[in-house]
Amino acid sequence: MKQYRLPVVVHQPSEETEYKYLAEVPVLPGCRAWGNTPAEATEYLQSVATKFIESYKIHGHVLPKAIEESAYELVGPAVKSELIVVL
Repeated sequence: MKQYRLPVVVHQPSEETEYKYLAEVPVLPGCRAWGNTPAEATEYLQSVATKFIESYKIHGHVLPKAIEESAYELVGPAVKSELIVVL
């Protein structure tokens, strides 16, 4: 099983996003989700990104190079994670 470390950008609410937060994975064109809070948008994006990558694999498409380079094999029970804090 592989884990992918995907860059995420969260945009502030605006008229263009119907005043919702927009979270997207820039290296997966069209992979985006909206929410009432940054956390909600990011949580929805987790599901969307998973489905994007599954779809690429099911249809035999090559994942973008940046995605493949971010992947690493999960070995054992330890799972790496990271937090981003913006002040």
